[in-house]
Amino acid sequence: MTNHWNDLQHSDVILIIGCNPAENHPISFKWIHKAKERGAKVISVDPRYTRTSTQADLYAPLRSGTDIAFIGGIINYALQNNLYHHDYVVNYTNASFLVDEGFNFEDGLFSGYDELARDYDKSTWTFQKDEEGNILKDETLQHPRSVFQLLKKHYARYDVDTVTAVTGTPKDVYLEVAKTFCSTSAVDKTGTLLYAMGATQHSKGTQNVRVYAMLQLLLGNIGRPGGGVNALRGESNVQGSTDFGLLYHQITGYMNAPFAAPKHATLEDYLKTETPPSGFKTNTPKWLISMLKAFYGPNATPENEFGYHYLPKHNKDCSHIALFESMLRGEIEGALLFGQNPIVGGPNATKEHKALANLKWMVAVDLWETETSVFWKEKAGSNPAEIQTEVFFLPACSSYEKEGTVTNSGRWMQYRWQAIPPKGESKADLEIVHMLARRIQDLYKTSTDPKDKPIQSLFWNYGESDHPDMDLVHREINGYETATGKLLKNFTKLADDGSTICGNWIYSGFYPEEGKDLSMSQDNTDEGMGNFQGWGYAWPMNRRILYNRASCDPSGKPWSENKKNIWWDAAQGKWVGYDIPDFGGTKAPDGPGGTDAFIMQKDGKGAIFGPVSDGPFPEHYEPFESPVPNAFSSINFSPTAKVYTGDHNPKGDAERYPIVATTYRVSEHWQSGSMTRNQEWLSELMPHMFVEIGEDLAQEKGIKNKDRVIVESARGNIEAYALVTKRLAAFTIRGKKVHQLGMPWQYGFQGIATGDNANRLTPHVADPNAKIPEYKAFLCDIRRAD
Repeated sequence: MTNHWNDLQHSDVILIIGCNPAENHPISFKWIHKAKERGAKVISVDPRYTRTSTQADLYAPLRSGTDIAFIGGIINYALQNNLYHHDYVVNYTNASFLVDEGFNFEDGLFSGYDELARDYDKSTWTFQKDEEGNILKDETLQHPRSVFQLLKKHYARYDVDTVTAVTGTPKDVYLEVAKTFCSTSAVDKTGTLLYAMGATQHSKGTQNVRVYAMLQLLLGNIGRPGGGVNALRGESNVQGSTDFGLLYHQITGYMNAPFAAPKHATLEDYLKTETPPSGFKTNTPKWLISMLKAFYGPNATPENEFGYHYLPKHNKDCSHIALFESMLRGEIEGALLFGQNPIVGGPNATKEHKALANLKWMVAVDLWETETSVFWKEKAGSNPAEIQTEVFFLPACSSYEKEGTVTNSGRWMQYRWQAIPPKGESKADLEIVHMLARRIQDLYKTSTDPKDKPIQSLFWNYGESDHPDMDLVHREINGYETATGKLLKNFTKLADDGSTICGNWIYSGFYPEEGKDLSMSQDNTDEGMGNFQGWGYAWPMNRRILYNRASCDPSGKPWSENKKNIWWDAAQGKWVGYDIPDFGGTKAPDGPGGTDAFIMQKDGKGAIFGPVSDGPFPEHYEPFESPVPNAFSSINFSPTAKVYTGDHNPKGDAERYPIVATTYRVSEHWQSGSMTRNQEWLSELMPHMFVEIGEDLAQEKGIKNKDRVIVESARGNIEAYALVTKRLAAFTIRGKKVHQLGMPWQYGFQGIATGDNANRLTPHVADPNAKIPEYKAFLCDIRRAD
């Protein structure tokens, strides 16, 4: 999230796509309503007319899975009507860069495609350089090989008629959306774009988010108050968990997890491939070696590569789907599941159910018995006698029964004190991990087997009791001098020689030696623009808006007075304002690198041309299962998306399964329902699994409200109650009538409120970059149950 929750109030236009904040992120609507009180326009883009849509000035329906077509058309509208922020684009993006002459795009494919490998050779996805290695540019943006002109050519195909024929959005509504949001290209306006799982859970989820970012760069909306690309999280600490390496392909602070030989065989190999020649990531050696010192302490020395060889190395796909595929093949013996309920939340859930039965042991850590923790029971559809998996259940504390920090969507790290004592024998997650680590280390302390060295070498120094010392944990996260234990001021003090220890470089600075633990700070003084810098700590460096150099013109003057956040004070010779500058605070705006607002990029510019695995420009492809062929090319499905093959992942065709299905959440149930479906009041409010269908579809199928119905996909079927509603209307897609239905994914067989699980219907298909499953667009059919 580039901005933060409070900052939504400063937006002039709020484009909400792929999320439903009024129901799923209701506190965000406090700030959205503040923006509306200032006169802001709210746009809701969604397959359903949601509670968010009721609060919007404009509602635009779209067929699930067509975000790139929808936003690509707005990019084309902005370019054709000169509604982009020209000076911002020239100075702060790579739009002026000249692309290699060998790069091209033809009929849905970019240059370098390998059909057999389902991958691209990206050697032509580069920029032209002079003899000294400098990127060639044309700041007039007229050169035919400039990113700007290639972008313009690419999205010229996304004309309004074609786009609306693909998305199903009424043409007049679509034009009004484009006109309204593109109005934020004016220097005195900003627009924010909000998204969540409705955007990401697709076979092209990464490109969905990239196309949002590209549009915001063109309009000059990144780094400015009321702007940004802002992800709304479904949990209070989703941001914090990914910050600390929860994602399978990253370690703490978003460094890439190492691969097996030959790519990352040694520390030298890793640093050589992962450290760019320029940009802020040149500090990767300092971040990594300080992290290794945190992991292995005195056992991390220059002679043993600071313990780098102890880190696990990837040798294949380790994403969620891939792990369950491996379980199904019997390649994994055991699993620890912390707050995970894949029997409800995982795609192709019947297959994942079978996969768990191939484990030798499984540990479930949760507040209550979840569907996953009792997958072996008869009521789960299993025969307990046939399941050999030994299951252990460890009762966990709720958030109110434990202490520690959470980091919200806006990157704000905030401490939460324990409110009530834990129930029964339940423990906090941190306590469980701490106890396991100490006991496992004790078991292996006398081993002479080399493979046990990573466990023996762990620097586990958080106290001698079963409750870890939280202050010691925080000191390690912030970082300190190895020799003296003195806390570091921030990550600029990290070193690559082992003299500093830091668990997570992006958080370094929240606990400085001369100050206090800023995660506990509760100063609610507003210095300006609602940044509240004394409340908690926002990584990095307590910065509230990322890339905020772009909030000013090249001379350091704010683009407009009403959107001031930081600015250059020539008299003081430094940047001042209401936020921490996202670059050197004394770096003159007209000096070297002065307009390099996007410091994490090696060239300092926002990446309109960005070579991710499925293309440098997002291109519309249909979902894995689609009712219509692709209107933009002969390539129907993403050419690099990951499809997991086998008997358990059949593909449905539009003739047998003509209805587009999507899943969503309801306010009354939390995630997979493990907590809320065990609460009497919430279960009473939303007691039954249902499927939402439009009136036209109900009439065609002879279905009435509250009828028991069966929804079927190629992977299985579920039974639910019909909710006949005006909120889902039929689409006209390229002259064809296409129905869509929606259903919550939060029901299972445990708890008070029970029902069939929608994820029995979803496929094992994933985005090629993040490997996120395609939950939000698949084909099905529906019929009465009797």
